[in-house]
Amino acid sequence: MEDDNYYIGLNKNPIRFEPVSKANNVFFDDANKQVFAVRSRGAMGVVMKGPEEKASASFRMEDRGDMLSIKFSPDKKILAAQRSLKTVEFINFLEDFTTDQTEYSQACKGKTTEIRGFVWSSSNEIIFVTSVGLEQYQVIPEKRLLKSLKNISLQVNWYVWLNSSSLLLVSSGTLGNTLHPFQFKSPGVITRLPKFDVDLSIIPRPPKLSLLERDVIIATIYENVYVVILRHPQAQSTGAELVLYQLQKEGPARKTDILKLDMSGRFAINVVDNLIMVHHQASKTSVIFDIKLEGKSDGFVNYHYPVLSPLGIKPFKLLLPSVNMQAGTDKTEYNCELYSANWIVFQPDIVIDAKLGCLWTLQINLQPLVTMIPDKDKLIQFLLNRSDSKSVILNVCAQMLVPGKQASLQAIAKVYDLLNLTYKQHLDTEAQLSVKYFLKNYPTIGHSSLIFKSGDSVPAGQNKKVVVEQPDMFTHVFSIFEDYKDIKYKFMVAVLIEYIRSLHQFNIPVQHYVYELIINILVHNNCFYQLHQFLQYHVLSDSKPLACLMLSLETVYPPAHQLALDMLKRIQTANEEIIEVLLSKQQLLPALRFIRSVGNVESASARKFLEAALNTNDNMIFYTVFKFFEQRNVRSRQNPRFQTGEHCEQYVKQFESLFGSDAFMPAPPIQ
Repeated sequence: MEDDNYYIGLNKNPIRFEPVSKANNVFFDDANKQVFAVRSRGAMGVVMKGPEEKASASFRMEDRGDMLSIKFSPDKKILAAQRSLKTVEFINFLEDFTTDQTEYSQACKGKTTEIRGFVWSSSNEIIFVTSVGLEQYQVIPEKRLLKSLKNISLQVNWYVWLNSSSLLLVSSGTLGNTLHPFQFKSPGVITRLPKFDVDLSIIPRPPKLSLLERDVIIATIYENVYVVILRHPQAQSTGAELVLYQLQKEGPARKTDILKLDMSGRFAINVVDNLIMVHHQASKTSVIFDIKLEGKSDGFVNYHYPVLSPLGIKPFKLLLPSVNMQAGTDKTEYNCELYSANWIVFQPDIVIDAKLGCLWTLQINLQPLVTMIPDKDKLIQFLLNRSDSKSVILNVCAQMLVPGKQASLQAIAKVYDLLNLTYKQHLDTEAQLSVKYFLKNYPTIGHSSLIFKSGDSVPAGQNKKVVVEQPDMFTHVFSIFEDYKDIKYKFMVAVLIEYIRSLHQFNIPVQHYVYELIINILVHNNCFYQLHQFLQYHVLSDSKPLACLMLSLETVYPPAHQLALDMLKRIQTANEEIIEVLLSKQQLLPALRFIRSVGNVESASARKFLEAALNTNDNMIFYTVFKFFEQRNVRSRQNPRFQTGEHCEQYVKQFESLFGSDAFMPAPPIQ
């Protein structure tokens, strides 16, 4: 199948493990992303595999009964295994995953208490989630014992754990819809966040457990933590929906978004690149939601529909041992059953087929979306929030300029505004971080004195959006003008003016090479009047590189010389450049008038002016310049002679040879 037909796929190199069988059980630790194949309850060996080669290991355990759960501590030095509803066993591991063979265990408190499961909150702390609450323990491996730290009493139906945020969500109540969030950020500390109730579509009579663990996930989406609830429809005529509750630092979780599925049946949920991905088993299709895209709102909740119509995951083939060895091949291709009843999904992006022995991560393929989302405004908004989309965005922008596919200037302008809004946010964030960094590391330096030094390391910004900067546009988008010779120059100019307008709108300084491109296009098409207008009305902002470019155009457009000089004067920091330009054109008297007007007479190099004057082969020009600097010497030192450090001896000799040592002829006035 063509890649372009599918925007959701399974990663090409799944983790392979021994499939589930009578002799082999499979467990997944979603915190460490490790799959365990446990043969004969551990007696025949345990094979652990993770996303990295070094995360793989094999070891043996004593057969103490059926395994319910097995997980390593975050540092992989302690293994916890639950075989009963009352106790959890522990084994210490060395660096090479060898064990010290001595197991130790911890029972939960209370004769009728049952352990629902456990989570590692840190490398040496573990939480037992029991039927009557939470038990927090410190694991002391060298003493092979656990120390009780804290207990919380709470009726527990089930729990969900989000390792990246150290967040535990516990369900309580008859209906199961009262949720209690707990956070474990610091060792030995349990932070109890405000509980909240989840809305149910149906409340059964008599009341019974209605909100089930399989219908709840916790996910980090756009750096906010959400509890995502799958709410099944009351009737087959209406579709299911996902309800998002955003956890708050203060106050109970707030219902913020509802995602309309327009389907019913069995669903599984993943979160990939901040997209909520919902898989529907009956139709063997998936849909994606992006809560950053604008939805309908009732003033309290935002309602969203899928970004695209339902579509299946890209077909996947595996190489498996061949049954028919006589065919001459030891492997044969196997078409994996997608949306299999054997599939189990874990957060954020894991799909496991235990019977096939495969663990995949889900991936989003952005290129097909370019044709699937015809609205370029919506497409760019979507792509800007994806982690690896810059090349696709630049390709979209380039294609909008290609003959036969050219977008309207209005559509192009909208896209540029979206790109530059993100660009500006990035620049502002970087500036704020730089100030914070320097105030922290150089507290004695004032704000006005902040200077970047070579070798200083400033932390990267927190803005997760893709940033398309001016070099990206120049290299990958506007280069289209060179590739396609049939693009009309008026369109090129209009596009560049729109980009410049957008940059100005967000107060982003335009890089000189963008101006150079538009000038070169105008010059190449002999549009000098339009170029003159752009410069005169400051459509193209003043800069030294731009002035230098204008100077180089004097041979094809003589007024460019004066335009360049006017620009350099407006810049006010280009006095040296103006003097160089005037001297190169042998305009000595205008140069003298200029240094006098800006008060640079005392610091001006007499040698440079005298050399230029001598090169004019005009004795009166030379005489005037010489006398100008003689008068300067009299004013500053009461002596007409040049100092030794000015290196003007040869010009003094030349003057004396031309006019004599007692030349008292007054210099002509420099108006």
